[in-house]
Amino acid sequence: MTATEPVRTRTSIVRVVGASLVGTTVEWYDFFLYGVAASVVFGDLFFPKGEELSGTLLSFATFAVGFFARPIGGVVFGHFGDRLGRKQLLVLSLLMMGFATFAIGLLPTYAQVGSLAPILLTVLRLIQGFALGGEWGGAVLIVSEHGDPARRGFWASWPQAGAPAGQLIANGVLAGLAAFQSDADFNAWGWRIPFLLSAVLVLVGLWVRLRIEESPVFQEARAKQEPADKLPLLEVLTRYPREVLTAMGARMAENVSYYIFTIVIATYAKEQLGMGKSFALNAVLIGAAIHFFAIPAWGALSDRIGRRPVYLIGAVGVGVWVFVFIALVDTRNFALATLAVTVGLILHGAMYGPQASFFTELFGTRVRYSGVSVGYQLASIIAGGLAPFIAVALLKAYDSGYAIAVYVAACAVVSVVAVTSYSETHRRDLTTL
Repeated sequence: MTATEPVRTRTSIVRVVGASLVGTTVEWYDFFLYGVAASVVFGDLFFPKGEELSGTLLSFATFAVGFFARPIGGVVFGHFGDRLGRKQLLVLSLLMMGFATFAIGLLPTYAQVGSLAPILLTVLRLIQGFALGGEWGGAVLIVSEHGDPARRGFWASWPQAGAPAGQLIANGVLAGLAAFQSDADFNAWGWRIPFLLSAVLVLVGLWVRLRIEESPVFQEARAKQEPADKLPLLEVLTRYPREVLTAMGARMAENVSYYIFTIVIATYAKEQLGMGKSFALNAVLIGAAIHFFAIPAWGALSDRIGRRPVYLIGAVGVGVWVFVFIALVDTRNFALATLAVTVGLILHGAMYGPQASFFTELFGTRVRYSGVSVGYQLASIIAGGLAPFIAVALLKAYDSGYAIAVYVAACAVVSVVAVTSYSETHRRDLTTL
């Protein structure tokens, strides 16, 4: 440990990791709940009646709107996070996300209020996206800047595990409701229950998150009177353009593949294969449970062999596996579909596990919140935000799941190029950046 490096104890890092994991789980639960609902129910409830896939496309369009709000949230939260600290912004993002999700559960449908229904749905989706845009950067930074540098990849991967944890809870609640309710009851009121339950999860997340301390690396930078410029975003774009592009490129395969494996599969199974709601929901439920443990395992491996090799395993892996994924799901066999999702998510974890530490190591402390948020969230627009919409459009145009597979493989090529073109980062000292 150097003389300038802040003291970090195991107790403090465990507490910080726990707070970040609980908070990100709640926020991803809220965000993914919308995605799953968009694939199975929102098209029928919030949009005019017509061809079924057309309603689903409109539903996924509102899903994408949340992603367009995420870079704005990243810029705003990053600005104040670089100037005021990480903790305060994390609390605010959690409150905003909780409000929007709870309100979705109270919305009237198209049959009740007409075009006002999709308008209100879109506004609340924008608030969700704005809040999540600020959440990710703060959650991974407060862990990365607390943890032991030698195990940064492992510790920083735990907030990432909040994604499958949130997916697990969201899919679990929806799958349970679908199993014990008729389609009529689920469409009439059952779908609202998971959205209203988010209020309880938010209260738990706030209680845990308010108990952590500010990042020691940020406090040290503040003590040295090294605050960010008045516009941290400007410094990011002028000093770190290559790093922003690297982060964006690296996210392409990761973000697109995740939404294909967890969100689009529900629409594909329902519309293309004629399977019930529980077929895809239960497959994703099992895959998400394994994904939760795979993410920190890959993060730990990146501490030993580097971020790049692990990330490339994931990028190349999903680019190849997605063709097998389609073939297995097409069998309409639940066990094979579950295998398809599970292996896909394990390979996705090879990218998502080291991603938090990798992106953190790209930027200096003065503008790190803004840097990681901009790089991560800008990619969300063209990757995750449009992935379900593009996938369903390809399915509608070509009537084949392999068109979706080609799309994922092309994104994998982009990520491989982005990661191989940048040097290894896992030995970098955050206090000197």
